[in-house]
Amino acid sequence: MAGAILGGIASLLSLSDSSPSSTAPLLSRVGIAAGKPLATGEDLYQTRNLIGLLQKFSIFLILGVVAGMLAANLDPHWYEEMVDYHVFGDGAVLFGHAITVHFLINSIFMVFFFGVATKEITESILPGGALNPVEKAINPILGTIGGVLGPAGMYLLLAFVFYGGTEDFKTVANGWAIPTATDIALAWLVARLVFGYRHPAVNFLLLLAVADDGIGLGIIAVFYPDPELPVMPAWLLLTVAGMGVAFAMRRLGVASWVPYVAIAGTLSWIGLVKASIEPALALVPIVPFLPTAIAQKVAPTGHRSVERDAEFVAEGIAGAHDSNSALELFERQLKLFVDVGLFFFAFVNAGVAFGFIGKVTFIVLISLVVGKTAGVTLFSWAAVKMGFPLPTGMDLRHLAVAGLIAGLGLTVALFVAGKAFAGPPFQDPAKMGAVLSGGVALLALVAGAALKVKGSVESPNDSS
Repeated sequence: MAGAILGGIASLLSLSDSSPSSTAPLLSRVGIAAGKPLATGEDLYQTRNLIGLLQKFSIFLILGVVAGMLAANLDPHWYEEMVDYHVFGDGAVLFGHAITVHFLINSIFMVFFFGVATKEITESILPGGALNPVEKAINPILGTIGGVLGPAGMYLLLAFVFYGGTEDFKTVANGWAIPTATDIALAWLVARLVFGYRHPAVNFLLLLAVADDGIGLGIIAVFYPDPELPVMPAWLLLTVAGMGVAFAMRRLGVASWVPYVAIAGTLSWIGLVKASIEPALALVPIVPFLPTAIAQKVAPTGHRSVERDAEFVAEGIAGAHDSNSALELFERQLKLFVDVGLFFFAFVNAGVAFGFIGKVTFIVLISLVVGKTAGVTLFSWAAVKMGFPLPTGMDLRHLAVAGLIAGLGLTVALFVAGKAFAGPPFQDPAKMGAVLSGGVALLALVAGAALKVKGSVESPNDSS
C-alpha cells in the first residue's frame, strides 16, 4: 500500500514537471499495455490544469482542515488513534521521539514546506527582489516583533479582564504565546488571493510569518520545555556544520539541490532535533545556499502605476520562475509533493471537537485578530518612519491587510495551545479560538476588496 502511494506521488511529481508533448507518448504506451483508450495530449493538458488549480487555491490544505475537524467530531477516538499511530511499532523511536504519524508529518514532511517557503523569501531578498535592498527586509522583521508583542499583550490584558483576581488567572495567562503564531500555509494562500499571486505584499507576509513562527518555536523551547527532552543548545553546532557543508558545496559548484537537502539538510535536522528545537525548520538555514541564476526583467517604458511597479519588482527576482537554477528547481520539483502533503498536515493538526467554547476562546481569537493586526501595522509603520521602507507597491492599506492575514493562527496556534495547557479546562477552548481564527480569511478578502489592494497580473504558469 505504501509503495503504491509513493508511486502515485512520484507520478504526480513527474507530471507536474513535464510538458504535455513529452509525456503523451508515455501515457499512450501505458494505455496500450493496460488495454485502455489512449490518453491524448488534451487529456493530459486538462489534468495538469486541474492539478494546477488545486495547488493555486490550496484545496488540499482546505480539505485537510475540513477532514480533520469532521473526523475529530464524528469519531474522536479513531482520530486520536490515527494521529498517534506508531508507524514502526510502539518501541520505535528516533532521537527520543516516538515515530508516530504526527511526528512524521510535523517534524519531517514540514521540513520541505518550510524549505519551499524559504525559497520564496530567498528570491525576494536577492537583487531585484521585493525585499531588496536589505532595508526593505528590516521592515517585515520589525513587523514580526509587533506581531508577537501585540497579540501577547492583548492576550494578557484580556486574561486580566476576565480572570484577574481569580485562582485561574496564572493558568490562563500561561497561554500568552498562543496568538503569537501564524499559520504560514493558510496565510500564504489567503495573501495570494487578496493581493495577487506575485504582489510584494505576499513575500512581505511570508517573511513575517516564517520569522513569526521561528520566534514562536523559540518561545515554546524556552517557556514550555519538555521535561523529558530539555533544550540542549550545543547541538545547534551540528546545524551550523550543515550550513558550512552547504556553503562548501556551493563554492565547489554543486548544481543540484538534492545533495544540499540530503547532506546539509540532514545535519541541520539532527542538530535541531537533538537540541529539542522544532526540526521542521531544518532547511531554513540551508536553502539560501542553493545556487541561483540572475534573470532580471526590464520594465517597459512608461509604466508608472504602483500595481505595475509591484508586478515587475516581484517578477524581476534573481533566479525567478523562468530559470533552471537549483533554487528554482528545488521548488518546482517539490511543490506538488508539498501541496498534496499539506492535506495530511492539516488533517493531523486541525482536529478539534466543537462545543468547547469559553472565555479563553474569545481571548485567543481577539488577540489573534485585533492584537496581531495592530501589532504588525504599528511596528512596520514605525519602521517606515525610522527609514526602513515597505517594499515597492505596498502602502498602509496593504500593510493593514497583511497584518490582518497574519492573524490566521489555526494549525500553528493549535500546536502552541497543546503546549501551553496540559488539558482541561482551558486547552480545548483555546484550540477553538485558534480554529475560529480561520474566519480571518473571509475578513481579509472583504477588506482587500474594499481597500483595492490587489495589484499584480497573474499568469497561467503562476501555480507551477
